[in-house]
Amino acid sequence: PLCSVSQLSCVSVSSGAQTFTESSVLDISSCPITYYGQQYEKLYVNITSGNVTVCFNGFFSPETGGDCVVERSRGAESFYFAIYSYHYYYGYDYCYFYISCNNVMFEFLQSSGQMYRPGTVISSDPETCFSLTCHETAVLNTSSCGPLERCQGNNICVSASTCTVTGPTIIDVHGQINSIQDRCAYSLFSTPSLPDFHVLGNFRDRRRKDVSFLNSVTLRVDGHDIHLEQGGRVQLDDSTLTLSSSPQLVHGVQLSKDQTGVTADLSNLNISVFFDGDTAQILLEGPAGSSVEGLCGNSISSLSDLRLSEYSSTSCEMQYSETADSTIDCTSVTERCNLLREAPFSSCNSDIDPEPYITACTDTLCKYPAVDGLNCQFLKAYARACSLHNLALDGWTSNTGCSSEAFCQDRTCSDHEFCGEKTVGGDTRCFCRDIFASKYQANNSFGDPTVCMQDSASVTLVGCLLEDKGIDYSALHLNDPTCRGQVDELTHMVTFSFNSSNSCGTVVTTNNSELIYKNTIMNQNSSSDIITRHDQVYIDFSCVQTQPDIKTATFRIRDSSVIQHITSGVWDYTLTMKAFTDAGRTQAVESSTEVQLNQKIWVELKSDGLDGDLVVMVTDSCRATDQPSPDSTPRYDLIINGCANPADQTVQVEENGLGTSNYFSFNMFEFTGGSGEVFLHCKLHVCPKQNNCVPTCPAGARRRRYARSKYEGEAFISMAWTH
Repeated sequence: PLCSVSQLSCVSVSSGAQTFTESSVLDISSCPITYYGQQYEKLYVNITSGNVTVCFNGFFSPETGGDCVVERSRGAESFYFAIYSYHYYYGYDYCYFYISCNNVMFEFLQSSGQMYRPGTVISSDPETCFSLTCHETAVLNTSSCGPLERCQGNNICVSASTCTVTGPTIIDVHGQINSIQDRCAYSLFSTPSLPDFHVLGNFRDRRRKDVSFLNSVTLRVDGHDIHLEQGGRVQLDDSTLTLSSSPQLVHGVQLSKDQTGVTADLSNLNISVFFDGDTAQILLEGPAGSSVEGLCGNSISSLSDLRLSEYSSTSCEMQYSETADSTIDCTSVTERCNLLREAPFSSCNSDIDPEPYITACTDTLCKYPAVDGLNCQFLKAYARACSLHNLALDGWTSNTGCSSEAFCQDRTCSDHEFCGEKTVGGDTRCFCRDIFASKYQANNSFGDPTVCMQDSASVTLVGCLLEDKGIDYSALHLNDPTCRGQVDELTHMVTFSFNSSNSCGTVVTTNNSELIYKNTIMNQNSSSDIITRHDQVYIDFSCVQTQPDIKTATFRIRDSSVIQHITSGVWDYTLTMKAFTDAGRTQAVESSTEVQLNQKIWVELKSDGLDGDLVVMVTDSCRATDQPSPDSTPRYDLIINGCANPADQTVQVEENGLGTSNYFSFNMFEFTGGSGEVFLHCKLHVCPKQNNCVPTCPAGARRRRYARSKYEGEAFISMAWTH
């Protein structure tokens, strides 16, 4: 038997036949034949010992044999010979000839094909591991790598296995499945032969608390973490990498990125990791796939043993139960998932079992809405698993209405967000994860409580919550329209603030002992409670500060000055009382200074640490006693209700209620028959500047008195003089 490789499709043009009665040498140069790899232009035909022999290299000899075809003659004494030429429709020529005698027919075809001995390797490509061989049974055999193998070159096929992680489901290298119910990090792949390489998957919630999705993939390589994230973002430890379709070598890993996703290739280890933001597929070849640990090696392993606490949040194991989504048609999504059994997917079914992918698809989409690309995600995962084993599914995207490109490619969301569709099949944006958003939704708020400091306040709103309500953060402002929110480009949080340098229209009010700073975030010049009505937004926020408790202190003048440090709530300031001998308050009274009776003395009361744009300091009263206690007797009043004592014409009060300091003057005196010491006690309070805090004094005192509210806490400061 021979193997013939040829192409047949022709129109014949025959030539006349010849008859021979004796051994003859026939000229076949017009139709040479290749026999066992050698070309011949002559045939040697004879009838001997009851046989008809046709040879190519001389007449047949039982002793020497030769390249011959031998058949019984069946009593024939003559034979016929004819050559036929044929022309292929598309310009290809070939011919054949035959020899016949007594129903014995020899036909020889000459074309681009050839005849080969059994066992001959007709063609071979070591790079693709493909070969064509003439089998002993005269059948052409093709050989190549199996569907779960890959050609390594030099005609060497290596075994290949795939682990797919999509949505909450892991399909391990054996086709077994498991589903992640929490939001922790798990070991996907490791092997004892590669102790410095580990693949782990991080799972997070999206639109529902009770369904988790693969959120990112981390490669631990030689002590470094390479994070593959949604949107095609890749981070090395804490820095972001810029990738393209040209591989970039990072710690022995070839990283590349195209419109389908990110690939991390460890060619020296025969491991490839692909992630498109939703699905991860790990291709293991040769030794790498022989001993696989982690969920890819055995997905039904105990999850607690494979959970990685150092990559997980402390509350990641908490599981939630939510009401079923009544809008989901499980029958419809099951039909969609079952497309994996139909063409063109069915051409891959015998090599890659579709059932685990169908189960993953139906289990997810029967409880979670088919949005954010999920309608195609499981089909795409199966199609790529087939392509990894060189099994192309032509036309699967057009048949299903899907795209092979990654969903949400190049859109970066923060840790508390995920990328999703605004409308099914429409534009994408960053949405709040359901667990993160629920704590704000429970309070009908858009962000965290106001952060109040002594001289500033700020409030931070969650960008994705604003987008959920259709609110454009760029249109929002405080009472002062020039004060707008600042956006953190990483977290998408929007912060509004005011301080002592720019109050942004802050309104200061009082309520008993409280000082209230209030502002409003709005998209028009108005104020209200937290309201969203169509395109109108009002978000009130405020800071409440309690006035400091009453403080008292007694010092002698020989200490030069009295400094009282006051801390109460967010208040933290100092109050200083100091005496001077001149109106410009440049000559301080020191312990060595001799002050004469009836000498004029100026006393300055000054604060440091109060916000002068919002509050002022008012001196309510100052009195003198000959004992340390301000309530002792005898006593002498210098300032009463913020005004100079009308009975003492030497007392003058200056700048009281205008700023965070004021001063007064009086002529020095002593108590008759007293201890020889004079203790000066002053009582002060802080007042909102907008309230017009200047005391109303009698006409002769040149000041009008203001109506003081109950809120104002007081501070005492005292100074002692010795005679």
